[in-house]
Amino acid sequence: MKNRAKHCAKVISACVTGPLHKVRNMPCQDYCRYSTKGENFVGIISDGAGSAKYGRIGAKILCDTLVDLLPNVPFGDIKTSIINSIEVAREKLMFHRLNSRNNHRGLMSFAATVVGVVYHKNKGIFFHIGDGAALAFTGGDFSHYVASKPENGIFSCETYFYTMDDWKDCIRFTSFEKAHTIMMMSDGVTGFSFSSDFNNIESRFLMPIDRFLSKEAIKYRACRALKNTLSTSQAQKLNPDDKTFLWARL
Repeated sequence: MKNRAKHCAKVISACVTGPLHKVRNMPCQDYCRYSTKGENFVGIISDGAGSAKYGRIGAKILCDTLVDLLPNVPFGDIKTSIINSIEVAREKLMFHRLNSRNNHRGLMSFAATVVGVVYHKNKGIFFHIGDGAALAFTGGDFSHYVASKPENGIFSCETYFYTMDDWKDCIRFTSFEKAHTIMMMSDGVTGFSFSSDFNNIESRFLMPIDRFLSKEAIKYRACRALKNTLSTSQAQKLNPDDKTFLWARL
């Protein structure tokens, strides 16, 4: 297949607005995009900070920019390409019509985290600023995986954003090979997906999702089921934040 990512067979994602934002009549601050049309599979989740006035805009611009720029970059230069692409997103925010300062001091009004993946010919890399999480499963029984875990500050409510001046000091890269499944999520879902210390995954939550999405051939039904899972009253009660989940079978 020409001009298509041969390694990605199926991708399902869903974003759900949390109760906190529903009560305030606010839209979901998470944003998610992916591409299977280039040489690389690219998946991005960004969570706009609730304390930032334009956090959703910052999340959207970042996802759109990375999905535009990363699908066909050489994988050998991938770290440099990711950093350069984030710089492009920051430049867009510098001159955004809602950035009244039109300089880097206004970027924190668009604060957002990011967890992303680029995968090419059995080689992959996660890149990560702030919370959220990603998993690359490399064993048939799901016991072997590579995780990119959340990173918070001194306080549990403090995290890192790509709009910070020192964002390059906060970005983390995690490489992996020969993955068959990728799962990525915003911080509204990490509590269901990992143990409290993030040293183990919660297979009782993740494996049923994987089994259903693997078997469901009709995409809109798969997306609807994933959205319903994230929207259950129990899930909303356990974590009132917005929830985004991306699943990819490679």
